Amino acid sequence: MARPSDAEVEQRRQDVLRHVIDHGEVRIDELTGRFGVSLMTMHRDLDDLAERRLVRKLRGKVEAYPALTVETAKRFRETLNQDYKDALAEVAIAEVEPGQTLFLDDSTSLFPFAQRLAGPLVVITNSLEAARILGPKPDIEVLMLGGRYTEFDSCIGPDTVGALSRMRADIGFVSATAIAFGRLYHPVREYAELKTAALQVADRNILVADHSKFGRTATYAYGDVSDYDLVITDHETPGDELAAIDTKVRLSKPAKEQV
Repeated sequence: MARPSDAEVEQRRQDVLRHVIDHGEVRIDELTGRFGVSLMTMHRDLDDLAERRLVRKLRGKVEAYPALTVETAKRFRETLNQDYKDALAEVAIAEVEPGQTLFLDDSTSLFPFAQRLAGPLVVITNSLEAARILGPKPDIEVLMLGGRYTEFDSCIGPDTVGALSRMRADIGFVSATAIAFGRLYHPVREYAELKTAALQVADRNILVADHSKFGRTATYAYGDVSDYDLVITDHETPGDELAAIDTKVRLSKPAKEQV
């Protein structure tokens, strides 16, 4: 049997991480059966995740760190549900017209969208990664919001919100860490405040969130999907979550074959 590539090992570890996040605490022997690997291999996977402070190994079981630790693991967030994020980006890009000014927050869900943007455009963002993606593109002017830099690879705080309040955008694109029955949540108060402030500076506001964001909560509630003109999600979003928001806002979902 061929030895798995480094990419395959990393993908398995991401899948293990997501399973532990979803369940909070899982027995290690259960993980070996679920992922079809030996106990020794699973321990190597968990040791790697533990070194990155994404999980905590205990006697015979493993548990997730609090939501903040996982949400700030940018490299993991970027690669999770990539096919879905790509499909949502294809839907979102159709909302953009040449010459507009856009706001993009620091959500990794928007990076595939940023990669598809073409000028002439002006883009306001607090995300250094979004700025790196857009900076080299011709005819796209990037306005970077300063403030306190965080492990999300973005800026936040009163200076960030203050700078944003002095600007105007045609469309604001944001994602959400957690959505439960139409309510929006984030584990960090200042990021919740930025997402709220963004609603006030854009003529239209669009929420882009794949199915993994639904049915979850975090520490700070900051709004409702009804604050947005359009919600773009995918076909695997739970039916009860869709029903809770369907009467409040226009929904858009890529076809199943796109993801």
